[in-house]
Amino acid sequence: MSEPPSPSADPAADPRWSFALVGPDRLVGRGHPAGDYLEAYEWTVLEESEGFLRVEAHLPDHLLNPRGQLFGGFTPTYVDLVALFTVRAGPGRIDPSVPRGWLATTNMRIDYFEPILGPTFVMESRIEKSRGRMVFVATRFLVDGELAVHALTTMQRIADPNPLGDA
Repeated sequence: MSEPPSPSADPAADPRWSFALVGPDRLVGRGHPAGDYLEAYEWTVLEESEGFLRVEAHLPDHLLNPRGQLFGGFTPTYVDLVALFTVRAGPGRIDPSVPRGWLATTNMRIDYFEPILGPTFVMESRIEKSRGRMVFVATRFLVDGELAVHALTTMQRIADPNPLGDA
């Protein structure tokens, strides 16, 4: 069995990174599997700085439970995607010449306080601690300014050019 090809860190040279070619008001473009499912290409970046993101997201109908709330099982997908982009947040996030590198989520904890009802909600995410290859990110979901979800994610930077699966 052969190893899957390792994508180039240059999104302009590799179509698998095309989702990263967006303007400053968008987090991700079409073509990212999780992003497409969450319809993240429609999210709006409200604020961004090095290691910090504030994003307004809409709540697609296909993610709702029978009560019209975000199905709790999809919350980790939102958290993971936003935490990944938080690690890359800052002026270099939309610069195609900046190498992207790989990140692996190694731990995630989520506390649910209020239902996410939509039609939109805000996610705030920031790097709390970075040490060596490890990055610790806190993400908050806010509905009408009230804390609805709090998540903590540990991520590991993967040195290139490791084969996929070699964290």
